[in-house]
Amino acid sequence: MEQNTSKAINKLIIVAALGYFVDIYDLLLFGVERSASLTDIFLGKYPFVNPANAKVAFAPMLDVYGKYLLNMQMLGMVFGGIFWGILGDKKGRLSVLFGSILTYSIANILNGMVHDTDSYAVLRFISGFGLAGELGAGITLVSESMSKERRGVGTMIVATVGVFGAVVAGFMGNIISDWRTSFYIGGGMGLALLILRIGVYESGMFKTVKEEKVSRGNFLQLFTSPKRFFKYINIILVTVPVWYVMGSLILFSPELSKLMGLMDAKGNPLITSGNSIMYAYAGITVGDVVSGLISQKLRSRKKSLLLFLLLTVIGIVLYFTVAATSVTVFYSVVGFIGFATGYWAVFISTASELFGTNIRATATTTAPNFVRGSTTVISLLTALLLTLVGNKLEATIYTGVIVLGIAFISLYFLEETFGKELNYVE
Repeated sequence: MEQNTSKAINKLIIVAALGYFVDIYDLLLFGVERSASLTDIFLGKYPFVNPANAKVAFAPMLDVYGKYLLNMQMLGMVFGGIFWGILGDKKGRLSVLFGSILTYSIANILNGMVHDTDSYAVLRFISGFGLAGELGAGITLVSESMSKERRGVGTMIVATVGVFGAVVAGFMGNIISDWRTSFYIGGGMGLALLILRIGVYESGMFKTVKEEKVSRGNFLQLFTSPKRFFKYINIILVTVPVWYVMGSLILFSPELSKLMGLMDAKGNPLITSGNSIMYAYAGITVGDVVSGLISQKLRSRKKSLLLFLLLTVIGIVLYFTVAATSVTVFYSVVGFIGFATGYWAVFISTASELFGTNIRATATTTAPNFVRGSTTVISLLTALLLTLVGNKLEATIYTGVIVLGIAFISLYFLEETFGKELNYVE
């Protein structure tokens, strides 16, 4: 019986890890193909522009529309996080694993067929909506199926395998010349993954709670109690720096590196989003393993989070001071800053451990998507600061100072959850 249980848990971890792998691959695919896809769409709209000079000619539009499409994707993730989280607590974790991956896989295949920015925006929203459910449902299942001493290892494996999907996305962006093919591959992988869902069992804790007369999946329950809201907002704010780094410093690294003077003789940036994402997530992959192991070794989520937040500060300082020295130095710093923000595994472990079984999927699914969705708020804050200081680099730096300052304050008040018993309801 114990052997069968062990096999079931191992399969669950594999399925959750591969699901998150495809999730991250598709999530970052837009960042990798942002410039190529928009340039192709703009060339179709403005055929008189010389393709050889298209990226320079369309540079302002690539920046504006790139942020717009990213914000649409993140907005979809915020709404999707709420929808899938509630569904996970009301109908079960497995229903979310199936529904979310089906939604974003089909949306990404359709992404490869767009020829205008309006359709692109709608499909990025739908893709984000679908992508929002995968991680929370998988982590909730793993956390509820493993012992309190070892569940951190399970979530670490899921997160580590998952973020490696971004490395693959960056690599594929370099070897596949047609951006449409990249989207077809991403959607196809998701559909193929559905086959692995067969034989994965529902959480025993959820089955027990389902039989009880208790409110399940009540999203507002996270806000009606000051104590619950405080826990919820703290874990989100602690992790916002990850998406400040990814949504600003990494995704828009070509533009920022050019502002820092790293460009060729024609004024083209020497840094590409695809390579930056690849190197950053290579660092994050290692960081997720290390942060997870440190958390287990110290028997503390908070101490691991503190260490990696401090490393993130160092990485951001290096980014704005020495990264533009050369292409090699830039990508080296990007790899380090990726490692420093590799505390996602500890974050999702903590998020799943903070709340009772009746709202655990809701909290674990919405928290990562509010973190991802913070990209929109960060973008607006940077734009506001830009109007005040008149310099994009300075505005981006000041945004980072604010985001990190709030993160450290939130970490101070965050509850320690290592070894916490999860079989309870709110």
